[in-house]
Amino acid sequence: MYAVIRTGSKQYRVAPGDVVRVEKLPEGHGETVKFSDVVAVSGEAGSFGAVKDAVVTAEVVENGRADKILVFHFKRKKQYKKIYGHRQPFTAVRITEIAFDGQSFKAPELAPRKKKAELAEGGEKHAAHKGKAAHKKAAVRKPKAAKKHEAKKTAKAKKKK
Repeated sequence: MYAVIRTGSKQYRVAPGDVVRVEKLPEGHGETVKFSDVVAVSGEAGSFGAVKDAVVTAEVVENGRADKILVFHFKRKKQYKKIYGHRQPFTAVRITEIAFDGQSFKAPELAPRKKKAELAEGGEKHAAHKGKAAHKKAAVRKPKAAKKHEAKKTAKAKKKK
């Protein structure tokens, strides 16, 4: 099951549960967006066509800006160079439902996210484990250094004799 929607002068192929980056929308994080400009819908395998009253519902996941693109102007033999950057704003949306002709296809519910306190506890355990490992490595290295030092002392003592 998928649909082709048009937004921001671009077309996107979407399915329930997909996260898609579209051109910037005025809605904020967590709000619901309805795309009524649906170009085509495929309800079954092998069938694809235009439907008049199809609606795709999505939830805003993130608003942000894409990576920087460097724009470089150059005219040869004229000593003209100009460079500037551009970051395109986007809105990431998660497709929650595709509805048409009385049918509705919904995305599965997301698992609840862990709270920051739970994540911090796991991080402390990890840091403590890391500390023990670093301590073990240091303990292993010391005898090797001591053996080298002993070997140098014995070599100097042999030269003196």
